[in-house]
Amino acid sequence: MPLQRLPLEDAELAFDPNWLERAAADALQAALVEEIRWEVHRIRLFGREHDSPRLSSWIGDADAHYRYSGVDFRPYPWPEALGPIRERLMRELGVGFNSVLANRYRDGRDAMGWHSDDERELGPRPVIASLSLGATRRFALKHRRRAELKGALELGHGSLLVMSGPTQANFRHALPRTVRPVGERINLTFRVIGPRG
Repeated sequence: MPLQRLPLEDAELAFDPNWLERAAADALQAALVEEIRWEVHRIRLFGREHDSPRLSSWIGDADAHYRYSGVDFRPYPWPEALGPIRERLMRELGVGFNSVLANRYRDGRDAMGWHSDDERELGPRPVIASLSLGATRRFALKHRRRAELKGALELGHGSLLVMSGPTQANFRHALPRTVRPVGERINLTFRVIGPRG
């Protein structure tokens, strides 16, 4: 099934709820739990350092250095399980992804606050391919200047969301906490990191 364009003004979003079939998604999730070096990243918010409420790993080509929340991240090498996924995304989207941020949400208490992926290294109109594995979680978006423009999407096992064009310039997004019991989830956001100018 090809990616379907989602109708949200001021954004370019495309979605495939079944980009990976279940067996492949199961196998990939199990492999990544073992192969990735999961860490609790320290991030700076309002002048203070905090543990991020999830496990993470910055992965990529050797020169794909990334600065986020006041911290410089040097990439870990690509795990074997991500090679075919990266190649398929590059082929289907025509984008030379050189990095991926892996986030592991252990349960509903792990979350991602409101933010945009608008760091300088990503460029003005980044293409970000977000692959979800495991438990379904709600992904929310809200416009930076127009309160009436907002949306939400249920990201399930094997789903792919592609954010491109003006999306990061115009919208913030979040993965909110939930009190309902949910299982573990891994999210992979593939990116292109350019040189710092």
